Amino acid sequence: MADHDHYTADYLKGILGEVKTIALLGASPKPDRPSFGVMRFLLSKGYTVYPVNPGQAGKEILGQAVYAKMADIPEAIDMVDVFRAPEYLGEVVAETLALTNRPTAIWGQLSVRDDEAVKPAEAAGIRVVMDRCPAIEIPRLGL
Repeated sequence: MADHDHYTADYLKGILGEVKTIALLGASPKPDRPSFGVMRFLLSKGYTVYPVNPGQAGKEILGQAVYAKMADIPEAIDMVDVFRAPEYLGEVVAETLALTNRPTAIWGQLSVRDDEAVKPAEAAGIRVVMDRCPAIEIPRLGL
């Protein structure tokens, strides 16, 4: 279990340096939304990003096809990046654990934290980061 109050640089680098494919939950097509900017940043860093938003399914965000749910994504995902309210983190964990090929990490964006909700994911060996933004951490860590 990670200490969700303090993440070591090695822990964060281990996740961000290993993942290649990211499911971005709560992706928005609106350029003024944080999820749009983070998705653009992650794409610019070479990650493959799959936007997930049931209301936008079948459309595109930043040239990427949008999926209704993670199970619809056509390849295995390394990390789930969560732009949903903290009260939905339990649902995200359940959906993640139901995937045939489980990601190695769940990343809760700024203000997305629910220590109880992520316990099943951690028990299954999935690394968890909460209340952090990869678009802040990647430059800070020199990745």
